[in-house]
Amino acid sequence: MKSSALLLGVCVFFIGGCKQHVLTDYRPLDRAGMWSSGLEQLKSLNTADSEVAQLVKVKQARLSDDACVALVSAAHERKHPFASGDSAANLAGAGYSEAQILDIARADQLDAISGDAVALHLIGLSDNFVQFVLQRRLQGQATLGTPQIARLKNTGLSEKQILDKVKSGMTDAQADREVANREAVRNHAGTGFVRVHGRKPH
Repeated sequence: MKSSALLLGVCVFFIGGCKQHVLTDYRPLDRAGMWSSGLEQLKSLNTADSEVAQLVKVKQARLSDDACVALVSAAHERKHPFASGDSAANLAGAGYSEAQILDIARADQLDAISGDAVALHLIGLSDNFVQFVLQRRLQGQATLGTPQIARLKNTGLSEKQILDKVKSGMTDAQADREVANREAVRNHAGTGFVRVHGRKPH
């Protein structure tokens, strides 16, 4: 009878704990500089080995232990493991704050918009402009694509002018047409023929 009960207990353990990552190796995070308190929080979140590998990239990008825990928590709330270490690290490398990265993570958009978000910073736009555009995207509002924003800027439009166009609902197609028109005007500027008169001989 006791052996049957023991066998039943073992079966329940394996069936109920089949998704538990009790053997996860946290040593890579320890070597990356995570404190024991952070490791304990990750253990309570049932973090998998694959997630540890992603978090090592995040730690190498100098994000805090709290940010690492929050990233895993946000992913688990969306019912999937954290697998966006590269995206989070790239955002950090481009100068995004932990708060901004976590906002994107909580919207489950790290991989979807990290490339564009990094590009927006590389274009040389202000933090306020970038934040405005990202918030529109996170909220599902229509906004200009990053290539169109870059091209408008390259034609000489100011940040305020581009912002006004975003607010007005300009589409990518409309932006492409405006860029083409502005480039055509710029390319033809100063190409008119001007007669040069020399001095008359005495």
